Amino acid sequence: MLFSSLIFIMVFLPVVFFGSRILRKNKYVNFFLLLASLFFYAWGEPVYVFLMLASIIVNYFAGLAIDKYRRNAAGSGEKDHISKVVLVLDIIFNLGLLGFFKYASFGTVVLVNYLHLPLKIWGISLPIGISFFTFQIMSYIIDLYRGKFPVQKNIINLALYISFFPQLIAGPIVRYEDINEQLENRTVTIEKSVEGIRRFILGLGKKVIIANTVAEAADRIYGYDPASLSALPVWIASILYTLQIYYDFSGYSDMAIGLGKMFGFEFLENFNYPYMSKSISEFWRRWHISLGTWFREYLYIPLGGNRKGKVRSYVNLMIVFFLTGFWHGAGFTFIFWGVYHGFFRCIERLGFSKVLEKCKPLAWIYTFFVVNLGWVFFRIGGLKNAFIMVTKMFNPLLPNYYSVGELMSHRCMLCAGLGILGCGLIQMLPEKIPAVRKIVMNPVVQYLWCAFIFGICIILLASNTYNPFIYFRF
Repeated sequence: MLFSSLIFIMVFLPVVFFGSRILRKNKYVNFFLLLASLFFYAWGEPVYVFLMLASIIVNYFAGLAIDKYRRNAAGSGEKDHISKVVLVLDIIFNLGLLGFFKYASFGTVVLVNYLHLPLKIWGISLPIGISFFTFQIMSYIIDLYRGKFPVQKNIINLALYISFFPQLIAGPIVRYEDINEQLENRTVTIEKSVEGIRRFILGLGKKVIIANTVAEAADRIYGYDPASLSALPVWIASILYTLQIYYDFSGYSDMAIGLGKMFGFEFLENFNYPYMSKSISEFWRRWHISLGTWFREYLYIPLGGNRKGKVRSYVNLMIVFFLTGFWHGAGFTFIFWGVYHGFFRCIERLGFSKVLEKCKPLAWIYTFFVVNLGWVFFRIGGLKNAFIMVTKMFNPLLPNYYSVGELMSHRCMLCAGLGILGCGLIQMLPEKIPAVRKIVMNPVVQYLWCAFIFGICIILLASNTYNPFIYFRF
């Protein structure tokens, strides 16, 4: 079930919202939200909901075991070895599930096509959102072992944390320590619900009005034979996809944060105008913040971070970005995309960041240029085709068989223009001009603006079936 679908907006969400308000007490609401979340997941994955439930049960008992043996060791004054064993086994279990369902098919393809082993290529369908809920589960177990919070003895609360529908499918990745108190003690106010609805509508507008519109043109161009394209269509496709993936994913995150507020939860921000960044390092502090935080806390720092010398810090960075790319998808293009970003992070650490600090316009152009090229590898299937596309971007002498009008509709041009302005440029006006800020912050203006966006979204959803979400496949 998509957030940007009429069945969700008109049926599921109102029923769950008003149902939770009728129950009032959090212990009843949590059980109700858990049932709603399982139904939400089963709507698209009726079989794999049992996989998620099995994962919840295993990690629940693993958490109890870690807590028990840690307390026993503390009481007897002995070293705690058993809880560490439980932690390691649980991590192996979680990564094993993720690895099997997400990477087994890719692994057999590599063994057959590159090592020529006589194996049958596995065709395993990927459970929606498995990368997200697996990382959430692991953050709970690891931080519990570190002693950051008490064990969660109520399996309903733990299951809700893992399966809560606003962030179940495509994030943001919510760490347990950021939400554990809210599971039992939270309040839902009219003000918070109104703010949640406003945030949801803005995210819906990002997705339906901008992302879906530019996606149709981008997908059409990327569907052409790369050999038939010239520089113009490739640049148009890359810029449109750059807009699409931002508005698609940040729109989903906005909707998730808004939905959380409607039910009393506060999720951390996941995007902070990343295309306004002036370095790749800054880009990753602004893009998919929850994923970057997860890799920093549970991989980069445990590997030693930058505490063991410069060479080791560069190696750690490359490991993190290799796995960041691999986390996004089982394919060489995703791995290349991750290593590509890791390379520029290392270049900046070696001293290039000092050059960027001296000229902010140049720094912004460099960052956007690097990010935009990276999205070509992220989007297209196969490294060969990706390199063909990138090569054509820098060959203006190739004959062009397409006009801009053939590649983009007028509505697409309008939405692309609005999308570029909405990446951070137009948001600067209220900060710079007090009169604009006064108008924008007026509640009546905001309500009318949200009503207008919501109306446009409903019209577009009712008349158009093209409504994919990029990050569902991760």
